[in-house]
Amino acid sequence: MAMTKESLPPIGHAAAGSAGAMFALSLVYPLDIIKTRIQVQTKSKKSSAESNEEHYASAWDGITQIVKKEGIAGLYAGLGSSLIGTASTNFTYFYCYSFLRENYNKRYNPAGGTLSTALELVLGAAAGALTTLITTPVSVITTRQQTLPADERQSVIETCKSIVEEEGIKGLWRGIQPSLLLCVNPAITYGSFEKIKQIVLGVLKVQLTPGVNFLVGALAKTLATVITYPYIMAKVRLQWRPSKEMKDKMVAYKGSVDVLARVLKQDGFFGWYKGMSTQITKAVLSQALLFMMKDIFTNYTVLAFALIRASQKAKSA
Repeated sequence: MAMTKESLPPIGHAAAGSAGAMFALSLVYPLDIIKTRIQVQTKSKKSSAESNEEHYASAWDGITQIVKKEGIAGLYAGLGSSLIGTASTNFTYFYCYSFLRENYNKRYNPAGGTLSTALELVLGAAAGALTTLITTPVSVITTRQQTLPADERQSVIETCKSIVEEEGIKGLWRGIQPSLLLCVNPAITYGSFEKIKQIVLGVLKVQLTPGVNFLVGALAKTLATVITYPYIMAKVRLQWRPSKEMKDKMVAYKGSVDVLARVLKQDGFFGWYKGMSTQITKAVLSQALLFMMKDIFTNYTVLAFALIRASQKAKSA
């Protein structure tokens, strides 16, 4: 039997998804660091002028300030841990999602019928929850590296050690509750992507080229981001640690509800959506590039698995 996308094992889909995600992140990383820093801004521009705390009025303003203060390298602070996190998160997610979907189809859908939107969301959420439990420590380390001043920034290993020394092992899982709630984000994204793709193929009769995949992925990710953004912001603030200058002026957040309540009191309803335009731009571009490149990487993965299988057959012959 010839190797195809349908017969590719879960680990193959995981490898292709992980490679696509790392490629996408490398292209949009400056937006990622900007949106993270905007999400943790706690003061107005006027008050921040009284200290060295950075305040970005927009993504472009953030880019210019970082380049001026830290150079081009500042736009890629924490890239190493972020790539590790992206690779591990997407590998784990695609593996779990493909594994769950494949086993469900074998047991309950042997005819290969179309899965309902609700079921796609359940499978996506289950895969997301498993992924979150495994990869949250990398997310915490990345957030710290992206938001701390250059003179306080440490390597991945040193950051991990600092967190454990100051907060214990549980510090590596800060923000786990909103992170688990945010499992609905990839569930909405991938569920929406599958359904929109079916509409494009079945109703519009449009071939799924990389460009069409890009647009479908962008639409799916925009929908998921708008719905879940307040908890995205809450998760980042829980994982963030203020600089030494700001540490004594900040009261630690007790949980996601505390974050949302304090932001609402200080900045109003729209404070929940601070930095959302940058988040959407980054998320849409990243997710669309991921969906577009995953098919390309999947094709190469299929070829690689076919060559491995052929090599194994030749050795056993």
